[in-house]
Amino acid sequence: MKKVYIETYGCQMNVYDTELVKAILDKHNYTLTDNEAEAEVFLLNTCSVRENANRKVYNRIQQFKSKRNGDRVLIGVLGCMATNFRQQLLKDPRLPIDFIAGPDSYKRLPKLIEEVSQTGEKIFDVTLSEFETYSDVYPSRSGGVNAWIAVMRGCDNFCTFCVVPYTRGRERSRDPENVVAEVQQLAAEGFRQVTLLGQNVNSYRFEDKDFAYLLERVSTVEGIERIRFTSPHPKDFPDSLLRVIAENPKVCKQIHLPLQAGNDRVLEMMNRTYTQKEFLDLVDKIRNLIPDVVLTTDIIVGFPTETDAEFEDTVRVVETVQFDSAFIFKYSERPKTVAARRFPDDVPDEVKTERIVRLNDIQKKISYQKNLAHVGEIHEVLIEEEKTKKSPDHYQGRNDGNKIVIFPKGEYRKGQFVNVRILDATPHVLLGEVVEILDK
Repeated sequence: MKKVYIETYGCQMNVYDTELVKAILDKHNYTLTDNEAEAEVFLLNTCSVRENANRKVYNRIQQFKSKRNGDRVLIGVLGCMATNFRQQLLKDPRLPIDFIAGPDSYKRLPKLIEEVSQTGEKIFDVTLSEFETYSDVYPSRSGGVNAWIAVMRGCDNFCTFCVVPYTRGRERSRDPENVVAEVQQLAAEGFRQVTLLGQNVNSYRFEDKDFAYLLERVSTVEGIERIRFTSPHPKDFPDSLLRVIAENPKVCKQIHLPLQAGNDRVLEMMNRTYTQKEFLDLVDKIRNLIPDVVLTTDIIVGFPTETDAEFEDTVRVVETVQFDSAFIFKYSERPKTVAARRFPDDVPDEVKTERIVRLNDIQKKISYQKNLAHVGEIHEVLIEEEKTKKSPDHYQGRNDGNKIVIFPKGEYRKGQFVNVRILDATPHVLLGEVVEILDK
């Protein structure tokens, strides 16, 4: 059968979806290859959250085609971009795309490849399902210490800037027992950590079971030592969920809490369903229940009509909360969203640039001070890599708060827990030395 090469762009959900695609293709006797030069089918699993992601995919398709010097190869686009830009992808003469498949159509991929091979005609399937969760597909993973698990798909929030409800459909959750069965298999394969995924993961609900219940059930699996989750929404943090995070030793004390903006008018335009005060009150509640919690966030600058004064509200929230880290982006208009239909993208790019540079500078200083405060402490670290980007003589892992910890190599291995004394820090990583190899 044909050899298939896959590239993945975007979020962790896309990484998980690629693992699903690999499992589906493998079941139908396709051969997965890491060598694009020998591929007969070239798949790109795409993201449509920001314009830059689209440009990367356009450029990559053209690069791949030019490298093959006219060799017959089938090119398929998967994921959110396939759903959102179906017409452009299939009709653009610069893009020699043969087929596209949306996030709910991966089980049809073998059939799509077969049909386009036989007919030579362009084919697409971007149907959004109200029921598909791929709970009957066990993802094909390449090993490691952390495994991503999608416990739900789609989103019902309809934030005005976000394309996810239009590219991934409405929310639907997996049976918790099905999730637990997957976690048990992962533990048997040697994984030490799982990260539960959803576009709005803490809105998970299956019958009368909520996300707090799911975390507790997953924590009963022997062999899994750490449980993380992403991405949550601030509106879905009931006390029951916060208590599980605070009290269950396997659930990591790190919460990603997307702010997006600090001004009430902008938050209302975004349809975020909370005010600045409600967000800050939630932060206070979290820190009262979980004192050493690590808080991270997402922020958008330059949302339509955002004034300088309204941006200053975001700055004040960042300085008040003191997030450990933040992902900060310029607003990027996405087709089909409410914002694209209703609000002019009227904040000049140079203003967006000024705002993102300033906010990144502020956050960098906060992150540095937060990390320096750990110097002298001993952190339990799960080793993820036996080298770093900068040095083959250093290992890399993460502590409970999901912070990267770098330390000299020694008599320990990937997947092992070690205690590390923190000796120094940068805004992005902690630096230390191993003081104990833990029996885990």
